[in-house]
Amino acid sequence: MLVKTFRWAFAVTALGLAAGVLYDGWTALGLVAVLAVLEVSLSFDNAVINAGILKKMSAFWQKIFLTVGILIAVFGMRLVFPVVIVAVSARLSPWNAVHLALTDKERYQQLVTDAHPSIAAFGGMFLLMIFLDFVFEDRDVKWLGVVERPLAKLGKVDMLSVCVALIVLLVSSTTFAAHAHQHGGTHADKAQTVLVSGIAGLITYMVVHGLSGYFEHRLEAEEEREHEAEEEAERSGRSRSTVALTGKAAFFMFLYLEVLDASFSFDGVIGAFAITNDIVLMALGLGIGAMYVRSLTVYLVRQGTLDDYVYLEHGAHYAIGALAIILLVTIQYQISEIVTGLIGVVLIGWSFFSSVRRNKALAAAG
Repeated sequence: MLVKTFRWAFAVTALGLAAGVLYDGWTALGLVAVLAVLEVSLSFDNAVINAGILKKMSAFWQKIFLTVGILIAVFGMRLVFPVVIVAVSARLSPWNAVHLALTDKERYQQLVTDAHPSIAAFGGMFLLMIFLDFVFEDRDVKWLGVVERPLAKLGKVDMLSVCVALIVLLVSSTTFAAHAHQHGGTHADKAQTVLVSGIAGLITYMVVHGLSGYFEHRLEAEEEREHEAEEEAERSGRSRSTVALTGKAAFFMFLYLEVLDASFSFDGVIGAFAITNDIVLMALGLGIGAMYVRSLTVYLVRQGTLDDYVYLEHGAHYAIGALAIILLVTIQYQISEIVTGLIGVVLIGWSFFSSVRRNKALAAAG
């Protein structure tokens, strides 16, 4: 099962490392490997969250997520995205941005660093909404009951998560954005940029999440009616066609997963510039890491890990909340990627061992 699920990740690793050696020698091999580890460590919580969504999708759409989705993740976020943000921020054509990335890596890194406030605001708000919608929902299973019970009660207030997110954005734009970190250690006032980018991230979340939720509810209703129709057809001897809505619902859930993956990729892409400013090596290393994250997502779904370790999803969402705040703080201050990765690992590890203790207690009581 393990080898079958990760076989493409293993293959991409071999090809990526070989491509790195051919591109820039044995030094590139080490850089690609480090970037791959960085991506996995920063995106493990992404795999847990994705698994919670992916388990609702059919085997076909799981394959789409692992094939077409990984192409979007690797080429879209790990290769095209760094070029796009430079093109937009520096008002360059995409071709000139690519030429700059390949011929003047110092200038390219400077432009990416200067575009960080808008990236951090967009990604931070998107991830913050995911966290807030989770903690404000009343769930049967609670991990940190002291925190989650009062938050669930507050969550009964309509649009509370949006209000909290807007307050956080307003505070960030008047504090961190007023002295946003720029290339060379200088600071600039990016309040308007952060506000616009943060609102764009909030709107993106609401549109994509709203569409996926709408079609998911439609799917559940249609499946219930289809089940009733099938029972009636069996009694009468008539045949029934399958529900066409399944593909539409799965498509919007797939779209939501891709936007979610994109938001998780912000810190990995930005953090990669601390290791190298070569976009070819970045694409190779982060692409390998992204492949492992995708394979891990499918593995968690097929093994039923989230059902066995019920607090993992909680730990991942708390890691998302921490990452959202970290992204907003990095508008002004530099925070090591090691710190970012460790926070996620600690929270998920804590939730895993809490799940193990819970399972042992239930087994002893039963």
